[in-house]
Amino acid sequence: MSMRSWLRRARRALPPAGATAVLVVGLLTGAGTARAATEGPCDIYAAGGTPCVAAHSTTRALFASYSGALCQVQRASDGRLQDVGVLAAGGVADAGAQDSFCARTACTITRVYDQSGSGNTLVHQGPGGTGGDDAAATATTEALTVGGRKAYALYINPGNSYFAYNSAGAVPTGSSPEGEYMVTSGTHVNGGCCFDYGNTEIDHKADGNGAMDAINFGTECCFGGCGGPGPWVQADLENGLFSSGSKTWNPNQVSQTSRFVTAMLKNDGTTHMALNGADSPPAA
Repeated sequence: MSMRSWLRRARRALPPAGATAVLVVGLLTGAGTARAATEGPCDIYAAGGTPCVAAHSTTRALFASYSGALCQVQRASDGRLQDVGVLAAGGVADAGAQDSFCARTACTITRVYDQSGSGNTLVHQGPGGTGGDDAAATATTEALTVGGRKAYALYINPGNSYFAYNSAGAVPTGSSPEGEYMVTSGTHVNGGCCFDYGNTEIDHKADGNGAMDAINFGTECCFGGCGGPGPWVQADLENGLFSSGSKTWNPNQVSQTSRFVTAMLKNDGTTHMALNGADSPPAA
């Protein structure tokens, strides 16, 4: 899986090369505060028969029972690494611990842990990561308030990207149905290729039409004829960004310019897909 450009139909997941802030992302099978949560997003999906097989967030737990690390940060002063956990099971990130560790130096996010237990942890694509020339995102660019608590978004700029590949990670492949969602931002975007979260090639290469299945969010108009300024929620299926079932622009496509945007893509793995986008509440 990958954030930036995604994986193939032999899939995994990562964040983007475009520019935006990512709060919460998840890959599904099938088409708060310091107090423990009673139900998280991935608990809801599991109850609906479409469990999360990848669940990533630097701001909060996505399961009510999750009490592990959300991400790993590295400080520039001495190269040391530290995991950033939650304040309580099902709760918000421990931003205070991160601030203490990163005090008087710069920090980057080197890993975003998979909370689902499937082992699809995102690692930055660059030296010391999964390989490549990209860099890890700065860890403290955007502070947010989640349920009254401070947390940091994964703030992606061009040249930042993350990737995961785990052959036993339960990520849908071939013609299996799947869905993806992310809570991102409509105020920090660009038209570069491509800000994606989803399933992409495991070889880091463009392997041909249909070799990806990822949410795209940005102002890139791939086939022309786009309406409005963007940014839009589209599907990156490799060799094209789609707002409909063909290269024709969907006239009902809506620009999503809110600070917080929920973007969703689901499909049956073969011939049908659905895109959804809407304002997301600040505490997402």
